[in-house]
Amino acid sequence: MWRLLPRQIESMWTLFTAPVVWAVHFLACYVGAAIFCEKPHLLGGDFNTLRVGIVVLTVMALSMIVISALLAWRQWGFGTGDPPHGDPTRRDRQLFQGYATLLLSGLSFVAVIYTALPVLFITDCIR
Repeated sequence: MWRLLPRQIESMWTLFTAPVVWAVHFLACYVGAAIFCEKPHLLGGDFNTLRVGIVVLTVMALSMIVISALLAWRQWGFGTGDPPHGDPTRRDRQLFQGYATLLLSGLSFVAVIYTALPVLFITDCIR
């Protein structure tokens, strides 16, 4: 059995991990770009430095979301239980939480990619 973190870490907090990582990534990318384009001397470097920073931040966010998805997959029982998990038992609640966390991780993964996508197309600040 694969163990990255102990099972005690699986709680309601794991449900919110991936969306919070996406939100922090979103804010860091767009606030960082806004500050850089308004006052480039404040952060130093050129626009390519900002682009590389966003790529590094994106890779870190995606790896955190993948870890969250792996934990959710483990909590879901490695996909052994088919939804819906509607019985009022502790096991079904745990399976539902793992499944919901896995779906939120997938959505957050795609959202992080879409947040970072402008880095490929924008090569300079537009004034």
